Amino acid sequence: MAAEPLDDRSFVGYRRKLIEEIRERGIDDLEVLQLFDQVPRHLFLPQGVWPRAYEDAPIPIGYSQTASQPSLQALYLSILKPTSNDTVLEIGTGSGFLTALLALTADRVYSVERVRELSARARIALDGLRFKNVALMVGDGTIGWRKYAPFDVIVVSAASPDVPQAFLDQLAEGGRMLIPVGTRETQDLMLVRREKDEIMQDVAQAACTFVPLLGRFAWPSENSEAGV
Repeated sequence: MAAEPLDDRSFVGYRRKLIEEIRERGIDDLEVLQLFDQVPRHLFLPQGVWPRAYEDAPIPIGYSQTASQPSLQALYLSILKPTSNDTVLEIGTGSGFLTALLALTADRVYSVERVRELSARARIALDGLRFKNVALMVGDGTIGWRKYAPFDVIVVSAASPDVPQAFLDQLAEGGRMLIPVGTRETQDLMLVRREKDEIMQDVAQAACTFVPLLGRFAWPSENSEAGV
């Protein structure tokens, strides 16, 4: 859990406006909305995009990556409903903003990011807000983080052609996962659940667009596939 956020009074009005936009998109879970009032999103973004920090839109964060649209992150939280007893695996730390939101609700968050610079930037923001229950790792997210498995919640913030077996293997009994599955151009956001050793999959939201999940068990990286 985090202590009181840094002084960001100049952004409070923008943050409240963002919360209203998220509510207008159909996310009316009060506990989820309150999370967005506790974490200053701009602190997780490059300073050059701070004027756009509280737009309900994806924001470029460098290295061909984006910080996801806040209302989509709110949808993730409203579906997965992490609790204080849950251990969470996040694939794709990105800016670290969703990592912080997860850390406010879960017991522990383990987050994997393939871009070292983004992981380092997220660590600075998380430490600045005094989060103590987040572990970050730089590596291939498609293999998960077996050392700390099983996970009650798995959050995948990049699109995969299918659900990597490593994620299924690391999902706890009663666990739930959200992952965008489809082509590089468009995906369905899939809710995956493990109940009594049975894996169930349902479409949580159709026709989404995420950056590709690169790695051994998803899309090949640019370094390993010509023309990509």
